[in-house]
Amino acid sequence: MMAEKKRSYFIKRKEALSMEEVVDEFIKSMKLASGLNTQRIFAAWDECSGAAPFTLKRFFRSGTLYITVSSSVVRNQLFFQKEALIEKMNARLSGDPLFTSDNRTVGAVKDLVLR
Repeated sequence: MMAEKKRSYFIKRKEALSMEEVVDEFIKSMKLASGLNTQRIFAAWDECSGAAPFTLKRFFRSGTLYITVSSSVVRNQLFFQKEALIEKMNARLSGDPLFTSDNRTVGAVKDLVLR
C-alpha cells in the first residue's frame, strides 16, 4: 500500500484590526467618504442651528454650506449667529467618528450662506 500524503491546510494569520479600522477601510475602499461627510454636515446643521423645522434645502460645495430657510425671521436670527454656528458645527464634526477630516472633496465648513 502506498503511503497517503497528509494534506494540511493552514489559514495565514493576519493582524487583528479594530472595528474602527475596518469601518475606515470600508468607507475608503467603497469611496463613501464624500457622501457620508455631506450627510454628517447636514446633521450638524440640524443639531447646532435648531432650525431643522425651517430648513427647506441644503447644499454643500467647496467648504460652503448653502441653506434655504422658510422664515425670514429665522434667517435673520441665524445670520447674526453665523460665525458661532460655523464653529459649533466644525467642533461637532471633529468629534464625529464617521466624519473623515482628511477628505479633499468634502471637509470642514468654511462659510455659511443663508437664503
